[in-house]
Amino acid sequence: MATRNYDRAAAISYAKKWALARNPRYYNFDAVGGDCTSFVSQCLFAGSKKMNYSSKNGWFYNNGYNKSPSWSGVEFLYKFLTTNKSYGPRGTDVTQDKIMAGDIAQLSFLGDKFEHSLFIINVGNSNDLNTFSVAAHTYDVLGKKIGAYNFSKIRFVHIKDVGI
Repeated sequence: MATRNYDRAAAISYAKKWALARNPRYYNFDAVGGDCTSFVSQCLFAGSKKMNYSSKNGWFYNNGYNKSPSWSGVEFLYKFLTTNKSYGPRGTDVTQDKIMAGDIAQLSFLGDKFEHSLFIINVGNSNDLNTFSVAAHTYDVLGKKIGAYNFSKIRFVHIKDVGI
């Protein structure tokens, strides 16, 4: 499988432009469980420009009714990114000291499952979550520090490359 670099600058630029608004090209999932993971997927697509139309574990969006579960579901996106060996963005589960701007974080508030996806737009001190800035939907934020969230667990996915 051929690969290319993930365009972090394009993904971050998209996140900053649309964090506090909705791109009319995409369905707003706020009323049906939240828009956080769809927004993260939009950012990832801006940086990858490649979808994966696999019927088994793909990652794609055509419209609000024709999309993969991984486009808008927290656990499904995590599974896609960390197991994808084919087309589209490919990631790996990492510790916070390996995170870069353009990667993602997912939060668990109740401790048993992850419920919220965040797009990382800036990393300061890799040992201090109060220096990681994010963009997110559902509860729209731009520049909020991860340390300001009240969560029980966090996980990070580093985007390695894009399968083409």
